[in-house]
Amino acid sequence: MAELVRDGGDLLLKLGTAEKVEGVHGDIRVPMTEVQSVEVIDDAIGAVHGMKMPGSRIPGVFAMGTFISGDGNTFAIVHHHTKRGVKVRLTGEFYQALIVGLEDPEAVVQSLGLNQ
Repeated sequence: MAELVRDGGDLLLKLGTAEKVEGVHGDIRVPMTEVQSVEVIDDAIGAVHGMKMPGSRIPGVFAMGTFISGDGNTFAIVHHHTKRGVKVRLTGEFYQALIVGLEDPEAVVQSLGLNQ
């Protein structure tokens, strides 16, 4: 299961082995200075838009990988059992957003020291 953790001055999205394969990507590390905002979202799968390039997706069930839309590039890791999650907006990075399905998104946001 994916984890969002603070690692020194960075935000680290740690992916499990299956998520790395399905999302066609490794862990993602971004400086905390590039985190523009964070919000808890109730429908993480519904928040994923755009064309999958590359990754895995069954609409309404799961979304893993890079998604390209008019809003920019988003990396998503959302499983069917993690309907809620966090959307992290970034600046100055390849991805403009990270969408991560989490069991307790409020606790993750609090542990990162990020304000909603």
